[in-house]
Amino acid sequence: MQYIPPFTVSAKSISLIAEISAAMENFSAMLKKSKSLKLRRANKIKTIHSSLAIEGNNMTRAQVSDILDGKRVAAAASEILEVKNAIATYDLAPKLNPFSERDLLRAHKKMMSRLVKGAGRFRTGGVGVFSGRSVIHIAPPAEQVSALVSRLFDWLKTSQDHLLVRSCVFHYEFEFIHPFADGNGRMGRLWQSLILSKLNPAFMDLPVETMVYKRQKKYYEAINSSTKQADCAPFIEFMLGEILNSVKAAAGENFGAANGAVFGAVNLILSYVSKNGGKRANAIAEVLGVPLRTVQRHLKTLKDSGKIKFEGAAKTGGYFAVKKRGR
Repeated sequence: MQYIPPFTVSAKSISLIAEISAAMENFSAMLKKSKSLKLRRANKIKTIHSSLAIEGNNMTRAQVSDILDGKRVAAAASEILEVKNAIATYDLAPKLNPFSERDLLRAHKKMMSRLVKGAGRFRTGGVGVFSGRSVIHIAPPAEQVSALVSRLFDWLKTSQDHLLVRSCVFHYEFEFIHPFADGNGRMGRLWQSLILSKLNPAFMDLPVETMVYKRQKKYYEAINSSTKQADCAPFIEFMLGEILNSVKAAAGENFGAANGAVFGAVNLILSYVSKNGGKRANAIAEVLGVPLRTVQRHLKTLKDSGKIKFEGAAKTGGYFAVKKRGR
C-alpha cells in the first residue's frame, strides 16, 4: 500500500491556492514582457542570500552579487564557498527533475561540496534540530532515511493533489526526515521551488526564501505545530501564504526596480480608473500629468492582464476596472 503523508487542506489554503494561481498568471505575463535579465538576476541574488542567511551565513546581498560577478570579497572562506555552491546549484536547477531522488542527491552534492563529508549521500548518523540549546526535533534513525525518502518521492510523483499542496507537504516531510547530515533547510526550500516550477516556470524567478527569511520564527513555528499534531496543515497554510506574499512583492518591488517608475505609474493609472470608470486615455493623461503615449501603453498592459476593460464605442467608450468575482 502506497504511503500518504498525513495532511489536510484547510478552507484558507484552498482560497490561497486560487489567489496564487491568479497572481502567478499576472506575474508570468509581466516577467515575459519585461524581458529583463536584471530582474532574474536580482531575484537570484535575493534567493541565495536569504536561503543561506536562514542557515547562519553572514554574507550581504552586495557580497553575493560580487561573488556572482566573479569579484573577490572579504569574508570567511566557508561562507564564500556556501555562496559559490548555491550559485552553482541554482544554475544547475533547470536541468534537475524535482521528481527524481537521484537528482536530489546530485543537487545536494553540488550545494554542499567541500562543506561536509558525504555531500550527495544520505546521512549515516542521527541528527536533531536545535533552537539554541533546546532540541526541537529528533529526526528518524539513519537506517530509515533511504526508505522514507523513496516513498516520499513515490507519493510526490503519483499524488493527484494540487502541485502547490504537494510542494508544501514535500517540503515539510523532507525537513521532518532530515535526510542529510547538513544542508537540509536550503535543499528543502530549493526543492519546493523546483516542484512549483513544474506548475509554472516563473516560480524559479520568485524568491520565496526572502519571505521565509523575514519570518523565520513563524516558519519554524509552523513546522513545530505540524509535527505536534501529526498533520502538516499549519505548514501548508503558512507556506502558501508566503508564496502569495512573494508573488505580490515580486510584482511590486522587482518590476519597480527593473523598470524605474513604470510599476508605480501603472498602479497610479489602475487606481484612477478604479475610482473614475469610463474615462478615456487622453482624459487620464491630462488629470494624472502623465504623457499620453505612456498612459496608452500602461492601459494596454492593464487590459492584457485582465485588470481593466474598455467598454463602449471606440470614439466614445472608456476604461473600467474589472471587478473580482465574489466581491
